[in-house]
Amino acid sequence: MTHVRNAAMALVVLLLLVAGAWSSWDTAQHVLLSKGREHGTLTVTGCNEETCSGRYASDVPGSPHHTLTIEHSVAAEKGQTLPVVVKPGTAEAVRTGWGGGLHAWLPLGGALLLAAPLIGGGLRMTRTGWSVAGAGAALLLGAFFAL
Repeated sequence: MTHVRNAAMALVVLLLLVAGAWSSWDTAQHVLLSKGREHGTLTVTGCNEETCSGRYASDVPGSPHHTLTIEHSVAAEKGQTLPVVVKPGTAEAVRTGWGGGLHAWLPLGGALLLAAPLIGGGLRMTRTGWSVAGAGAALLLGAFFAL
């Protein structure tokens, strides 16, 4: 019976971590693999509950984009200028640099924190659980301070 319980816990931990990584990769790929993509700066002109929009200035002259949207975060304020990369084929931007990279991986940080008690308590791997919790907390705090 113990093996079944451990297998079930391991499966839930794996599901949490894969879901966190999958959710993060949707945004993180544009930050990590930004070579060949359009870079520039976005000056925030306004925000609603989900997105912020603003004037876009491309690093390459002749860009077809003049205004872009970016995911709303507490770090995006009206008048702020952010370094961004444009998602190909869209009018959406993703913040670049350390702040943008860490912000993109926030879902994985949350998944690490959720998986830590299952690893430490459920699988009885206390040190590994604390290490996973520390990695998740470091990711979340790093994003908080980098933004």
